[in-house]
Amino acid sequence: MTFRKIINDPVYGFITIDDELIYQVIAHPYYQRLRRINQMAMAYLVYPGAVHTRLHHSLGAYHLMGNALNELKSKGIEITAAEDQAAKIAILLHDIGHGPFSHALEDVLIEGMHHEEISLMIMKEMNQQSNGQLQLAIDIFTDKHPKKFLHQLISGQLDVDRMDYLTRDSFFSGVNEGVIGYDRIIKMLTVQNGELMVEEKGIYSIEKFLVARRLMYWQVYLHKTVLCSEQMLQRIIKRAKFIKATTQAPLNNFINQPINTVTLEEFCNLDDHDVLSAIKGWAHHPDKVLSTLCKGIINRQLLKVKYFGEAIDVDLVKEKTMEACAKLNITAEEAGWLVFTGEAVSSTYNFEDEHIHILFKDGSVRDISEVDNALINQNLRGKVKKYYICYLRS
Repeated sequence: MTFRKIINDPVYGFITIDDELIYQVIAHPYYQRLRRINQMAMAYLVYPGAVHTRLHHSLGAYHLMGNALNELKSKGIEITAAEDQAAKIAILLHDIGHGPFSHALEDVLIEGMHHEEISLMIMKEMNQQSNGQLQLAIDIFTDKHPKKFLHQLISGQLDVDRMDYLTRDSFFSGVNEGVIGYDRIIKMLTVQNGELMVEEKGIYSIEKFLVARRLMYWQVYLHKTVLCSEQMLQRIIKRAKFIKATTQAPLNNFINQPINTVTLEEFCNLDDHDVLSAIKGWAHHPDKVLSTLCKGIINRQLLKVKYFGEAIDVDLVKEKTMEACAKLNITAEEAGWLVFTGEAVSSTYNFEDEHIHILFKDGSVRDISEVDNALINQNLRGKVKKYYICYLRS
């Protein structure tokens, strides 16, 4: 009897699971933990509907991967059944190494290690548990498989990861600027010399995809209130480590133990609920800095934040620091946890490191920025940078 499961997704409708190994991956406790990891970290404080999880996103990316593979196969590109299965597993597991609140706490709970490294560690552990059945998926994920386009579908300028998160984050946040023609883009995908490319007919869909990405970054991901709340969340964990505040396991192990003593199993037991529970407890901590930050997150009484086009005036920082000292009766050093500056940076298209290649009817290949009357052109070279300051409200 043919194996078949369906999942009802609010964005794409029914998602089909028709492979037993893929179903085993989805059913694994390490994967199920993604139900408890918020996809958009603290964005729900600005967009209340943005409460979808990493599990939602990875299943959506899996669905788009299936569509992309079918489209490429229909164009005569050779993809074996094993490669099809492995690419789908790789995209399912591409974000499995995310910790609580996704990117917001990356490099904070475990300093110096990004989620891609942890994802690979978890994939290797799951591969051992499945007697090597995930090795091809790992090879594709790490770009060691000879068919480079399979890796590009997972991690590249036109990967299904980005297609899903733009579509899904736009859907759940209600920000229409993020809507992209993902189905049209997938229909226009092709492979030339082993590289993923887009047919000439898809140029405008790609330009809209890049513009949507730019708009979503500044309107959602780098929205000043989202940015401020995520900075507060980071400072809560850093302050807890600094004063050795205690909480329940497994989070307590990441706060009060040397990081090299924490196991992969302990990381895979950690999720958003552990952090939120700790924050609720620390809201009553005698340390004024920690309690102020925690109450701010729990009650949405966030720090004031302002964006500027140039570096923040040192005198403004001093002024806000002194105000915090007077209001909470704390030292200038302590006030530095509550008054701080930083930079927010985003680019539409990185001309040096990132390329979307367009395949023209005459067989020539050009970068999206080099097509005639290109919307994404040299005028968009470089990154847009904004400076911000966060401080206590008066």
